[in-house]
Amino acid sequence: MVNIKDSDMLSENNSRAKVYAIANQKGGVGKTTTALTLGEALSRLSKKVLVIDLDPHANASVHMSYYPENLTETAHDLFFENTDFKTIWMKIVLKREDVGFDFVPASIRLSELEVDFKDRKNKGMVLSKALEEVKAHYDYIIIDCPPHVGVLLVNAIVASDIVLIPIQTDFLALYGIRLLFDTIKILNKVLPEPVKFRALPTMYDGRAGACRKILNLIRRKLGEKVFSTIVHMDTKFREACASGRIIFDVDPNTRGALEYMQLAREIIRNENA
Repeated sequence: MVNIKDSDMLSENNSRAKVYAIANQKGGVGKTTTALTLGEALSRLSKKVLVIDLDPHANASVHMSYYPENLTETAHDLFFENTDFKTIWMKIVLKREDVGFDFVPASIRLSELEVDFKDRKNKGMVLSKALEEVKAHYDYIIIDCPPHVGVLLVNAIVASDIVLIPIQTDFLALYGIRLLFDTIKILNKVLPEPVKFRALPTMYDGRAGACRKILNLIRRKLGEKVFSTIVHMDTKFREACASGRIIFDVDPNTRGALEYMQLAREIIRNENA
């Protein structure tokens, strides 16, 4: 792994990055898989992408073989730098030669922010401010959010252009969606513009009647807010995770890889519409 060079950070795109917060207040719905696989899919479509692990559990970081105990600079540093965000980004943005996107690893210390930020003013705006330093360098910034309500999730939602909600096609997954929508409703009362969101059906098994029922329910309730892309169950995701790789490097033609590539194209198409 290598840190991003100063010359890399200075190169700018013609447009500012779109920020996607990958969020669901239920674990195990494909949140981290979506953040990493979508990031790689977009990079394979010639987009410059930054993926940020904002979950104290650091699942995305471990998947990428960035082990928090071996790192001295992580996403945690962004929340305590008030003047020189550029220097912090230079230290925490990492690059793997076999992965198309840049990556910011998490730290278990992110869980301490609830206490550290107890009396801090504008504590939900810190990430937004930090991202202003790097938005010109990327086409897309993807944030892997923690599964619980708190200062980290609020920072990610406030900083995002769109909240992308992976919804496992399972009855229990709907409860996490209700919790997330409650959080969004609260934020909408204080934000200048309503939070935009899109839902992504994941872990779908068309052979199971329950999955089909949940998918139909999601589409009926959320309408055009649901991506047309559906991500099916694919054992190659587990194989990729176990080997510290993205599914495209395991088998670029497997169903899961093709579906996330379809999602990336759908996102780009929506941006250009």
